[in-house]
Amino acid sequence: MIIGIGVDVVHVHRLERWQAIPGLLQRFFHPDELSAALSKGSGTTLSLAARFAAKEAFGKALGRGLAGIILKDIMVVNHHNGKPEIVLFGTALQALKQSGATRVHISMTHERDNAIAMVVIEAV
Repeated sequence: MIIGIGVDVVHVHRLERWQAIPGLLQRFFHPDELSAALSKGSGTTLSLAARFAAKEAFGKALGRGLAGIILKDIMVVNHHNGKPEIVLFGTALQALKQSGATRVHISMTHERDNAIAMVVIEAV
């Protein structure tokens, strides 16, 4: 049963500005997530924008937003074939459990100026 669906769009320029502020990316992204994105070279900003959109979409899918959730507790990883997956820790995992959901599905895309993510949470 689907518990919630969330969609978010992030303008890539927003993340370009954030990269210039010391410590800001570390506040929003899990260390492993940030490391993986930074390894993408020229694709770093697009990758970070898509991941931030995924975090926002997750909050919308919960139907409660991100209040009380530490953003670093939501980590987007990619499988060897590129398929994205959300891994939850601490406050984000607790919020998922409170919603009654047990699975999280994610899709992300980006092109030049925008990154978009869609998250579906379901109870199995």
